[in-house]
Amino acid sequence: MNCRRCESPIERPGDYCLTCDTANCDTVVVDVSRDRATLTMLDEERVVGEFTVTTIPEEGGENGVVELRNFAGLVADEIHRKRPDEVYVSGEHRVIREVRAQLHLDVFRVRDDSDPVDSVLSRRGERTLEVVEASPKEKLGGSHTTLIGGREGRRAIGVVAEHPHVKKVVPGPIEAGGMSSRKGLRAKVTRADGNGNVRLLLRDGSSVQENRVVTTAMDRETGERVREDLNAALRDEALQDG
Repeated sequence: MNCRRCESPIERPGDYCLTCDTANCDTVVVDVSRDRATLTMLDEERVVGEFTVTTIPEEGGENGVVELRNFAGLVADEIHRKRPDEVYVSGEHRVIREVRAQLHLDVFRVRDDSDPVDSVLSRRGERTLEVVEASPKEKLGGSHTTLIGGREGRRAIGVVAEHPHVKKVVPGPIEAGGMSSRKGLRAKVTRADGNGNVRLLLRDGSSVQENRVVTTAMDRETGERVREDLNAALRDEALQDG
């Protein structure tokens, strides 16, 4: 494949051209399983190429941890080669978590992972949401500072506050839910309101806390996109059931 601007050869489809400083794709879609990751590079609505990274999984023990980390590192390296504006991921949660940890880019879950590329292409033309650069700690506000669930509650709040389209998380009062859960802390983001904002519900035992989440979405439809991303991130962190 050659660079679309200067025609210099590039090693892999969609690679950034170092000769003329030109990006040859704007989006990378990654579909991952435990032993394989398929990267599809997009330039607007055109597929410019694919690349596959494979591994031989080692489950359990230090060897399994190292192998998974190395596999995710190879995937992250391929994404870095492209210098894309956006990265979308679908598939195995453990691999996605490791890839996210090694990327300095915003990574979004695909809403329908049955065909992630088609799902991403269907979002083309939707209004781009403002990205909030503040740290998760800066996004936490309100008069209620106590969170249920201890460390797990703080982790759930952090997962939500890390999202680039979240402006602020305002913890609410803790109430008795009337029904005990034996699964430990569970987190769920509710449907968006008319302004695109959502609620993060934390349940720990018989206690429930409703936390207001202010997003950069401008209406219910775009707020639903943020909600789906947030729930996917909570599932990735094992803070939400299936």
